[in-house]
Amino acid sequence: MTVLFTILTLSLLGILAALILYVVAQKFKVEEDPRIDQVEKMLPGANCGGCGFAGCRGLADALVARDDISALFCPVGGASTMEGIATYLGKVAPKKEPTVATVRCGGVCSKRPKTNEYNGTKSCVIASSFYVGESACAFGCLGYGDCVEACAFDAIHVNPETGIAEVDAEKCTACGACVKACPKNLIELRKKWPKNRAVYVACASKDKGAVTMKACKAGCIGCGKCAKVCAFDAITIENGLAYIDSQKCKLCRKCVNECPTGAIVLKGMDPLPKEPKVVAKPAEAKPAAEPKAEVKKESANE
Repeated sequence: MTVLFTILTLSLLGILAALILYVVAQKFKVEEDPRIDQVEKMLPGANCGGCGFAGCRGLADALVARDDISALFCPVGGASTMEGIATYLGKVAPKKEPTVATVRCGGVCSKRPKTNEYNGTKSCVIASSFYVGESACAFGCLGYGDCVEACAFDAIHVNPETGIAEVDAEKCTACGACVKACPKNLIELRKKWPKNRAVYVACASKDKGAVTMKACKAGCIGCGKCAKVCAFDAITIENGLAYIDSQKCKLCRKCVNECPTGAIVLKGMDPLPKEPKVVAKPAEAKPAAEPKAEVKKESANE
């Protein structure tokens, strides 16, 4: 009898608790727009955080909630995905040119000799907190692969021969995860040209020219020759370092031939033919003038 009474009591308490939870859930439930689920399905589902939200669900919620979605963009889905979502929601799609991650370092092993050897944890974040790297350049790629681990699309790898991270432009979605992962701020999102063409300064050193050249033979020395030949005002020199604005650059390639250290990288195109230097010919020596024959004056008596 006691066992039966206990079972009935517990059953009643369970039913009562369930009713209370149901009433509370109904009272405090948040009505969610059903369009959020549909928009989330239209997104690629990468949950990479490249849009600025923790995942695709967060972006979908913002796209539905905001009237102006010009500041929202999914780098993985791109313009086509955003146009489809905007059409579904009856809003104006944001316009944004495609971009690609670019590693601004050209200090390969042959150009940047080692000065020491690092035996600590192979992490760029940890190493950069107390260590400049295995060379004298404190601005170059450490090559420990934090960016590789951050990439969810297998679009970036460290080349074992050069020791520098390299981006596969075909796989890169410009989510920006590698940009955030690099403690040296070497990776940036730049305009993606057709056929993956690119012109950029593969250096981030802010040291003076002589110091840079001693640490890396491929470093920018801030000579300014590239800026002088640029007809589009796309190159600026600041803190002894040249920078090419990918939005202003027209890929004319004139700056590539002017760079004395090869710090400006050209991809997807052939360089312009270098104009032969005109060497001034020495002036031809004029033949010596023949001495004039003396003309004797005839005597008046002759």
